[in-house]
Amino acid sequence: MNERRKTMRARTVLGGVISFNNRRSSLACCVHNFSSAGARLEFTNTAIIPDEFDLTIARKEATFRARTAWRSADTAGVVFIDEQENSVVPLDWARKLKAAEAQNRALKRRIADLSEGAI
Repeated sequence: MNERRKTMRARTVLGGVISFNNRRSSLACCVHNFSSAGARLEFTNTAIIPDEFDLTIARKEATFRARTAWRSADTAGVVFIDEQENSVVPLDWARKLKAAEAQNRALKRRIADLSEGAI
């Protein structure tokens, strides 16, 4: 069988969660054959997964935007969508941004408090 992948994939067994429907729906999966370009996902039923979704892999502390390339009864191959094409901000980035903004507000309040005490 000819290898059609552009990047080599490592054999993995990682827990994953796909999110779709504006992150209102989620489904657990097993991530196999992971690479920087895509992965093979194992589900109980692939019929309910959409064509595009967010894939979160907790062990890698990463979220990827993915597109379904193929599917069978309980397995699906996905390719990761280039961040340049994607208008959706990954969930882990949004969380980090929110935490940084909160820290920034707290530091500004602290600076204001210290400035008032110096006068």
